[in-house]
Amino acid sequence: MNIKEISTYTKKPELYTPGTDVMWTNDYISEQLLQVHLDTEIDLASRKGSTIKKTTDWILGQVQKTSLRILDLGCGPGLYSELFTQKGHKVTAVDFSKNSIEYAQKQAEEKQLNICYKNEDYRNLQLEENQFDLVILIYTDYCVLKPSERKQLLSNIKTWLKPDGTLIFDVNNDQKLEQKIFPRSWEAQEKGFWSDKPYLALSESFHYTDEKVILYQHIIVNGYETPKIYRFYTHFFSETDIKNELLQSGFKQFNFYINVLPSGDLWNGEQVIFCVVKNTK
Repeated sequence: MNIKEISTYTKKPELYTPGTDVMWTNDYISEQLLQVHLDTEIDLASRKGSTIKKTTDWILGQVQKTSLRILDLGCGPGLYSELFTQKGHKVTAVDFSKNSIEYAQKQAEEKQLNICYKNEDYRNLQLEENQFDLVILIYTDYCVLKPSERKQLLSNIKTWLKPDGTLIFDVNNDQKLEQKIFPRSWEAQEKGFWSDKPYLALSESFHYTDEKVILYQHIIVNGYETPKIYRFYTHFFSETDIKNELLQSGFKQFNFYINVLPSGDLWNGEQVIFCVVKNTK
């Protein structure tokens, strides 16, 4: 283990410098992540089961139509998609994680739910125009996209939506940012979330003030492989920030809501803004 090499990794990188590995395509970690998704009592990977059910009802209340065609972007193991389908809607669901999609497909077969699952990166998704009454992007996925990716995705969604269709997504607001910066920490495990071999995890965060971005970084070190770096750039927004991005993408009618989620910590309640966007001409 080269300590000098590791010390270079702990320096603040240039904004958007990628890590060396991707969590969702790492076979071992993506399986651990799936298990976190499926824990209905915690707000990690997915929100609590009770919160998902309430959020699903709230989303449908914003549209108030029957027999919707819904596109669920970043669907994970299909927790929202199943609820929408059980309520009589037709769902296409997309996720980058092969493990999550395979689990979701198996669940749909067992429960006899007709859901179209796609194992794709929704940033590169190709779909026909004017297909969907509702597009959702839930659990602050919007916050991990670069500005150029957000612009392209909004443009794509506008194309995929039917006239008068609805886009609903949520973002972390830009309040209390200093409290959202995690201090340096480390953990040593014989086997854990990051690896099935003994490892040392070095975790820290960096604040890019002007861009309102926090990088959450994890360096995983063991004696068998080159250290792996996982970097998660998370953006934080005001309502004005979101309004400007929507206007630039051609959306003209939208509303913002806070406290859709139960309060409790820095990642719930008023700390999350839900955006309801109409695809008007």
